[in-house]
Amino acid sequence: MHFTFEPINFDLQETYLKRLASCPVKTSDYSFINLWGWAQEYGLFWAWDENLVWIKQTKPQTVFWSPIGNWRDINWKESFLKFQQKNFQFVRVPELLLEIWRNRLDDQVFSEDDRDQWDYLYSAQDLMELKGNRFHKKKNLLNQFMKKQDYHYISFGKEMIDHVLAMQSDWCQWRDCELNDALASENRVIEKVLNAWKKFEQISGGAIVVDEKIVAYTLAENLTDDILLIHFEKGNPSYQGSYQAINQMFVSRASKEDKQTFKLVNRMQDLGDEGLRKAKLSYNPVDFNRKFKVAIST
Repeated sequence: MHFTFEPINFDLQETYLKRLASCPVKTSDYSFINLWGWAQEYGLFWAWDENLVWIKQTKPQTVFWSPIGNWRDINWKESFLKFQQKNFQFVRVPELLLEIWRNRLDDQVFSEDDRDQWDYLYSAQDLMELKGNRFHKKKNLLNQFMKKQDYHYISFGKEMIDHVLAMQSDWCQWRDCELNDALASENRVIEKVLNAWKKFEQISGGAIVVDEKIVAYTLAENLTDDILLIHFEKGNPSYQGSYQAINQMFVSRASKEDKQTFKLVNRMQDLGDEGLRKAKLSYNPVDFNRKFKVAIST
């Protein structure tokens, strides 16, 4: 059987989300918004068979991401035989899938930890309440913002797109995105996602407005019924506490507006950036989605 890898597109969004729902573990990498948003930056393509969606990355090198489907029900030896190759290199492989491969494929599986790709998982209640000494600094910054600013919070809608794009453009100037490949790439993805806002089935977001200008915003997705995934979060550095404010306010309101109780908030990876890792750890994660690089010889 020959697989045809095609560009990731909106036509199969609903079908893909059903496949993703059948996955025992859902990490940030495999949300539809993440795949579609970063497709051009990573050269991502997908191929479909009766049980799985195969994902291939072609930039800066060719590797596979985890196939999406009900991993426990797959005959993995048969699945790999469908490809016309003997060796596979995978990245962003969740720990559970690695365990399944080890059990089904024995000595054909070789792995190494990929700490830079681990998802950070937080208690939604912790992020809403910021109780105790663990969150003392965060709570202080939030309170300072709320006392100093005449602000209001708004939920995301199409009427906000241009305003958020304007703030994102300013943010890139503050951070010199043109001199940083990673930030420039992220900026392109944010603009791409914002411009396609109405096409996504599970997207959400919020912003804080001061003096009729957006000073912080977040873009998110309901990854599952009880997991909220934060894709992007930006704050104006001129407003101390803006990041702490958008973090707390968005999570607090997301549950109310969606009329569901999110237990966990997934804030994605740190990609090995020391500053980002320190910031993510400072919010006291309760767990991680651990991921691995995996080589399979068939």
